[in-house]
Amino acid sequence: MFLRLLFVLLTALNIAVGAWLLLGQPYARGGTPSDPGVAELRLLSELPEPGPAATAAPPAPAVVTPSRNLSYSCLALGPFATPQDLRNARQALSAQATRMRSRQEQASQTSGWWVYLPAAGSRAQALAVARQLAARNIDDYFVVSSGEQPNTISLGLFKDPANARKRRDEVTAAGFPARMSERSESVPEYWLDLVVADGGNFDWRSRVRTAGIDSHSTGCF
Repeated sequence: MFLRLLFVLLTALNIAVGAWLLLGQPYARGGTPSDPGVAELRLLSELPEPGPAATAAPPAPAVVTPSRNLSYSCLALGPFATPQDLRNARQALSAQATRMRSRQEQASQTSGWWVYLPAAGSRAQALAVARQLAARNIDDYFVVSSGEQPNTISLGLFKDPANARKRRDEVTAAGFPARMSERSESVPEYWLDLVVADGGNFDWRSRVRTAGIDSHSTGCF
């Protein structure tokens, strides 16, 4: 009885192993699991490992459009008599200029013409000449007692050179060596320097109406 039971168990075990070998392994039989033209189904575990990511392509270089070439001119406007005139011009031209700067300079300006007698050797001599002028009915004179030209006799300071020449000629006709010289003083002048594009077309006169103003080329800054 025992041997028969063992024989039955071994036979069943052989049948099971054969069926597993035949049917249990995937794709053990030949042929394709799908219809022709249909992609084969694969498990995720059967797929090949992905390769390294492709290197990112460098960005395309930016295209630079060349700008139109501009020519620049540098000029100075002035002289302005007051700082307010300079500020008014700067405001009027601010939209047309690429750069601007203000500056102040000292200029020599005629203050009048002086008529005088040359300095005497001493104050006593200068006073003696003054008495001679009075004797010839020449008045309006002054004996200089200090400064750069002591003992000089001043005969007047005139704004109009014609009046100065008339006074000189009168005293000379009376027998005295009268002379005439121009007097000057240092006064401030104000200038506006500009850098403008296409300077040949820059019309500043239509915007700056201050009298006596002119322009000339200057170094760029």
